[in-house]
Amino acid sequence: MSIKKVTQHPSQNESLIFERSQTGRVGYRLPKLDVEEISLDELMPEELRRTDDLDGLPEVSEVDVIRHFTRISTWNYSIDLGMYPLGSCTMKYNSRLNEKVARIAGFTNLHPLAPEEESQGALELIYELQKDLSEITGLPGVSLQPAAGAQGEMTGVMLIRAFLDQRDGAASKERRVMLIPDSAHGTNPASAALAGFSVKTIRSTAEGLTDMEHLKQLCDEGGVAGLMLTNPNTVGIFETNIKEICKTIHAAGGLVYMDGANMNALVGIARPGDMGVDVIHLNLHKTFSTPHGGGGPGCGPCLCSADLIPFLPVPRVVKEEAETRSVSGETNTQYRLDFNYPGSIGRVKAFYGNFGMMIRALSYIYTHGAEGLKEATQAAVLNARYLSHALSEDFEKPFAADPMHEVVFSHKKQSRKGVHTLDIAKRLIDYGFHPMTIYFPLVVEGAMLIEPTESVGRQDLDAFVEAMKDIDREAQENPQFVIDAPHSTRIGRLDEAAAARKPVLRWKKDMETLSKSA
Repeated sequence: MSIKKVTQHPSQNESLIFERSQTGRVGYRLPKLDVEEISLDELMPEELRRTDDLDGLPEVSEVDVIRHFTRISTWNYSIDLGMYPLGSCTMKYNSRLNEKVARIAGFTNLHPLAPEEESQGALELIYELQKDLSEITGLPGVSLQPAAGAQGEMTGVMLIRAFLDQRDGAASKERRVMLIPDSAHGTNPASAALAGFSVKTIRSTAEGLTDMEHLKQLCDEGGVAGLMLTNPNTVGIFETNIKEICKTIHAAGGLVYMDGANMNALVGIARPGDMGVDVIHLNLHKTFSTPHGGGGPGCGPCLCSADLIPFLPVPRVVKEEAETRSVSGETNTQYRLDFNYPGSIGRVKAFYGNFGMMIRALSYIYTHGAEGLKEATQAAVLNARYLSHALSEDFEKPFAADPMHEVVFSHKKQSRKGVHTLDIAKRLIDYGFHPMTIYFPLVVEGAMLIEPTESVGRQDLDAFVEAMKDIDREAQENPQFVIDAPHSTRIGRLDEAAAARKPVLRWKKDMETLSKSA
């Protein structure tokens, strides 16, 4: 089956590297062997060797390779080209200063198995980042070991389980219910289940907030281990009853976990620990401006109240003041990895997080300072509210409350003309914007979750608003045109269901013949 191609210029319609192959063409020449030749039989068992003489691999020149990959690199959309209105999946601009700091040779060349005495700078950096994140969240216990948000979340739930098992002993077996709002992130129930909890869902009110009466009812049923809450929640609204929510859970004997993957509405303004939250995870790639492209690498710190500190993963980075003094008279400070925590849940990762992300996050924090971080938060909220107000007459807003860092719209108005959220997202590509998060949260029909972040200025916001308004107008006047979008991409609308169910993941030699016959 051939794919309809929009443009014919080679820079815009690059063929597969396999299609560029010409028999006998090479881009290299191996030097004369200057060591003793060893039989392949001695190096590799026959059953592990290919028998097709690399048949099917492309035969191309160096020029072919360079031009091919340079051309397709120009097709990439990146945060350096424009905004990513991706809702809770926050894509903000990553400062080049952060990248410069992360490339300091002493960091980049450090082996993870290097001894502590040769890793003092790295350990100090981890220690200082832990201090800053603790101050930002209002929670004293910190582990930077989790490698991603979902792992940080899982770590937090495991801390709750360990705490309850120690506090309640055998009786903890009767406390295995985790309460989760119906608007929660999809990983929340998965993490709860993996930690041995069953899930009960809390209803949301018409205002998009946690239903307090339903919460109290579920607590009265007993067996509550905790609550997994996102605040601001996944519809972009701050849970104004957060202190009452925490008190209710604590009174029922449970603990409060907050999904802090996206803290863009809180940093420098409010601290989860002050609200009554017991444990939280963060995503450095969302809130603290570390790279997010390509799915990672991430870093998902887990923070907790004092009661949960004994259960944090090991090893922990600790600071010690040596008794001896240096020549200058200053105390000799040493950092080390401490494994001596018998109540710990153990390791959650072989090595200590993704260190490069920690460097970038600390650089971001130091660059902004307390006031700068607060200003970034205010800008993120302002930008989201600007979009909320600007588009409220064109797209249905399911909740009246002012949003925080993100705003959710519905396709209800456009769907009357047969235009749905996916169509709007595809058409947005034609206007030069990356689509927003679609069909999440699930509690909103045809959801479009938009987060501009603090990285976007007024000019870009206005351009995005104009594009969305134009798409709404098109949906009313010429809905089929929107349904058929995108129109400017190198290939047309893909069959996403078929791509998911029957993906073509490798090229085969007969594919060229099949393509020509299609």
